[in-house]
Amino acid sequence: MKKTKDNLKPFRQHLVEQYGELGSDSRNQYEAGFEAFKLGAILLDLRHEAGLTQEQLASKCGTSKSYISRIENDASDIRLSTIIRIIRQGFGKQLRLTVN
Repeated sequence: MKKTKDNLKPFRQHLVEQYGELGSDSRNQYEAGFEAFKLGAILLDLRHEAGLTQEQLASKCGTSKSYISRIENDASDIRLSTIIRIIRQGFGKQLRLTVN
């Protein structure tokens, strides 16, 4: 890949240099971590939009404040059933997944 003006690299080039090509173990690990981060950010945004504290959300969906915090800050190893329950009971919404 080429560099752009002012010696800036495209983000994809940075990813390849830092984590390897798509399909490599290190890149797969990065991509999985990024997906977990996005899930936490989505839940945080939903919670803010709903005007709920972590404690209020936890109470609505039968979990603990610390668990909600863990999801929002580092969503690794979270069960899909838990995410579905938080989305349904906590926000009254449905979770829709896509595979690319």
